[in-house]
Amino acid sequence: MGTIVAGTFVTLDGVMQAPGAPDEDPSGGFRHGGWMFGYGSDDFGPVIMEEYQRAGALLLGRKTYEIFAGFWPNQPADDPMAARINAMPRYVVSDTLKGSDWNGTTIVRGKDLKAQIAKLRAGPDVEIHVTGSANLLQTLIREDLVDRYLIWTFPLVLGTGKKLFGDGTVPLALTLRSSRRFESGAVLNDYARGGEIRYGAVGGESQEKR
Repeated sequence: MGTIVAGTFVTLDGVMQAPGAPDEDPSGGFRHGGWMFGYGSDDFGPVIMEEYQRAGALLLGRKTYEIFAGFWPNQPADDPMAARINAMPRYVVSDTLKGSDWNGTTIVRGKDLKAQIAKLRAGPDVEIHVTGSANLLQTLIREDLVDRYLIWTFPLVLGTGKKLFGDGTVPLALTLRSSRRFESGAVLNDYARGGEIRYGAVGGESQEKR
């Protein structure tokens, strides 16, 4: 069975917008693009590569897809990251994209998203990774379509910007599968969907689920 895995970089206050470059996503007047720059370390890259090696396919929003499509097909063939990303199937969710010249790309229309996720989950036992794609992630989270979260948290606070868990997020419990700290102070937590939330008073008996 396929697994939907959301991998994302966030600040301590949950902002995921434009970590990689100043002009990545300035929507909403966001002024902090490229905020992840000061937190690279030698132990960072190999773990990113491990994630992509485990991925069997990519599920992307249109903006992230366009960034990828403008970069990875143009990298040297002996670049191991480029070779991996260019070789795997990619699904881009968009109602405006007309077509794609990047071989291996399938366009999924928004109205078909649930059906396509169901199809991917019913397919081979592979991880389908969602990278970036802030707007798409909000839909997946609202519909409870994410099986695992790979959350890279960085030691800074921005106060503004698109958040991983934004308005409309459904309550959900998660189980921590593993945690790893990096030289820069970044922390990678791997969470799996953990069932329903149990409510109650601290030190008292639990109450019914809400």
